[in-house]
Amino acid sequence: MKKKSLQDVAQRAGVGLATVDRVLNERGGVAPATVRKVLQAARDCGLNRILPEEQRNPWQIEVLLSGNDSFFFKQLAQDFSNVASNLGHRRLTLHRTFVPESQPDRVAKRILAGSETRDGLIVFAHEYQAIYDALTTCEQRGVPVISMVTDLPGAARLCHVGINQLQAGRTAGNLMGRMLHQPGDVLIVSGRVDYSAHRQRIEGFQRVLSERYPHLHLREVLAGQEDRNTISKLLEKQLFQSGNLLGIYNTGLGNTEIGQALARHRKLNQCIWITHELYCTTRSLLAQQSIALTLDQNTRQHAQHALDLMLRYLEGGEKPDTYKDGKVECVIYTSENID
Repeated sequence: MKKKSLQDVAQRAGVGLATVDRVLNERGGVAPATVRKVLQAARDCGLNRILPEEQRNPWQIEVLLSGNDSFFFKQLAQDFSNVASNLGHRRLTLHRTFVPESQPDRVAKRILAGSETRDGLIVFAHEYQAIYDALTTCEQRGVPVISMVTDLPGAARLCHVGINQLQAGRTAGNLMGRMLHQPGDVLIVSGRVDYSAHRQRIEGFQRVLSERYPHLHLREVLAGQEDRNTISKLLEKQLFQSGNLLGIYNTGLGNTEIGQALARHRKLNQCIWITHELYCTTRSLLAQQSIALTLDQNTRQHAQHALDLMLRYLEGGEKPDTYKDGKVECVIYTSENID
């Protein structure tokens, strides 16, 4: 093969000449996504030689999840394992990595490391420049990334998998308003307000109340910051205030602490309480009629959609719609349908 032909392949694939040599001569040490890119470039250039076979091993897929102690991510991790097992170990190898979401630089480093060794990444992350830069590098290296749960608008990603968070907040607000007919106060307990999922839930809830239910007065948003002690302290202060508290909407974790605070002030079962996710705590509170309803994000569907979309892209080049194909339907649970 003439050197010019190798250079043509390198230029078309966007890699160095040494990388092309390693791929075509099967010397190893090249990321699977780059191998596929080089082999495709070689085919496009019409090289007159037998090319190595690509992807004889299972796809290496890494899922980056939050390292916090919320039920949602623990269940999501388990569902990813279950879905991957059903798909078969010969088809893919699943790697689960837990990184504190409050450390975006560490998340970004893990994304960059994964782009060197994995075929695809499924990422839970927030809107930080380091994250966006890491995703751009993944795109340049030909490694597809699916964002999950919290959207990353404009990021270099294959698609997004998750519920419509703004719609979830609007749903909670509309149901709250329809259940409360007399004038009074409503309180929001939020997770970290610098995270878009919580901001969107709050925004949706606030909009519906202001548009349709002016008889309800929304107090300040309590920024619980995903910290149980903070949630307890903030809520304790609110419950000592005068006023007619009729409803509480919790956008994140802390349902145990909210229930305990309401019980101390003899307000448990005395106000409409709406929250997120169905798990042992919310299931018990629903059965006791303490929580009116919970909006569940359906962790199993997150895992199923994300892995299906990733494999369809890796195996057939099928590019999904940014939002439509990965949309997860939110499920509303009350005391009547938790069994």
